[in-house]
Amino acid sequence: MITKKDIRKHFLEQRLNLSAAMAADLNERLLANARQLDYQGVRYLHLFLPISEKKEVDTWPLAHWLRQQHPEIVLVLSRSDMKTAAMDHYAWYTDTVLVKNRFGIPEPENGEPVDPASIDLVMVPMLAFDRQGQRVGYGKGMYDRFLHQCRPDVRTVGLSLFGPIDGITDADERDVPLQTVVTPDLIYHFKQPWQC
Repeated sequence: MITKKDIRKHFLEQRLNLSAAMAADLNERLLANARQLDYQGVRYLHLFLPISEKKEVDTWPLAHWLRQQHPEIVLVLSRSDMKTAAMDHYAWYTDTVLVKNRFGIPEPENGEPVDPASIDLVMVPMLAFDRQGQRVGYGKGMYDRFLHQCRPDVRTVGLSLFGPIDGITDADERDVPLQTVVTPDLIYHFKQPWQC
């Protein structure tokens, strides 16, 4: 039985054991694939910034590329309340002050609030995903709650340093499956209301 707890432990260990050179190579190839996505019609794009201590996907170069190639897109970051598992969302401009929270996540100190219903595309962090588009995060369910607040047609794109596993046995109705997952080797599509 492959449960979220088992998957979480395995993939966190696997990520933490990556050498600096291997992590850099995986991130570079993932960024190259993320550049292939179709960003047409996206006005607000929700991005996450990495917890560097956990070797999360490095989204800083992606943010830089989006600002250069798609200046029409407003990037959005969250500020999280770990006690309530709630996320508030703010436009992220070049002059936005970012402060690391106690978990090492860079967050906007303040700024222009963004309603989840305004967001067109969400880049979703994860530890792992399966061949049905289900993901495993850190277990607080924060992104699932956030995605339920978004429009039904919001585009969801997971970013993963590793390929898919066969299945997650304990996914439930609160879990929001992803439409697309970008990895260093391939782009996986599960539901396609849009094409890349």
